[in-house]
Amino acid sequence: MIIKKVKDYMNAPIYVIERNEPIQRARNLMFKYGIGRLPVMDEGRLVGIVTKYDITNRLNQAAPEWRRRPIDKVPIQVVMTEKPITIFPDATMPQAAELLIENNISGLPVERDSQIAGMITSRDMMRYFSEQDIKATVGDLMTRNILAVHRHHTIGHVLEEMNVQGQSRALVYEDNNTPVGIVTRSGLTFSEIMGPKDEMETKNIKMTRKESLAGRKQYRYIKQMPFVAEDIMTAPIFTIGAEEKAVVASHMLVEKSIIGMPVVDKDEVVGYFSADEIIAEIGRWK
Repeated sequence: MIIKKVKDYMNAPIYVIERNEPIQRARNLMFKYGIGRLPVMDEGRLVGIVTKYDITNRLNQAAPEWRRRPIDKVPIQVVMTEKPITIFPDATMPQAAELLIENNISGLPVERDSQIAGMITSRDMMRYFSEQDIKATVGDLMTRNILAVHRHHTIGHVLEEMNVQGQSRALVYEDNNTPVGIVTRSGLTFSEIMGPKDEMETKNIKMTRKESLAGRKQYRYIKQMPFVAEDIMTAPIFTIGAEEKAVVASHMLVEKSIIGMPVVDKDEVVGYFSADEIIAEIGRWK
């Protein structure tokens, strides 16, 4: 393998946000530019970082007086992570991987002379890995720890299972045990199921009945139902074989702009290959 430096793969320049700006602005920037995290500044100094996950998860845990306010009135400092871990441009990619693993994070602000120089993320780590010449297969690196849910499980149940099992994704199955989609925590954060105050929404179902046995159907009433896994899952899903080279699989992830995919052997899901496994492998390189 070829050991390269963070400055060779970091994103630069990057978007930032001031600590007193509203959460809505951070959310809009993430939507518009397809980014998952923003450094938070205060008079030119890095004071925090905010991710998609922070905006939903931490706002729900905030003090009641904040929860009652719309997100265009709540400052980003309420949900940001203070004093974020940073890295220098001349650090190696394995060193960056070690920091990501040790701190259970997916991105690092890059600082040069106390100034923000860029951002290195799990997607950049995948790009770096895809350019290596190593023999490891997907089966060598994949995880067998997979959270499985049914397509009719409520989103509340899926989130609870994610929290209990410490997972960031869930594979959605059909009645015949066939995987039909994937639900990710990142996808949930900015989906249409979250209301304007980041509260879980419900969907309206039109219930019908017949006036008589031969009569035509007429709308009778609208019933509110909780969202379920199939409402929010990403489908169709991409899969890969366990014998495929890991660098080829990493290239596929980069090309398709996805973080991971199920590993299939003889039409059965046997594992999951993602940025997490790639970063763990890079972290072992010295």
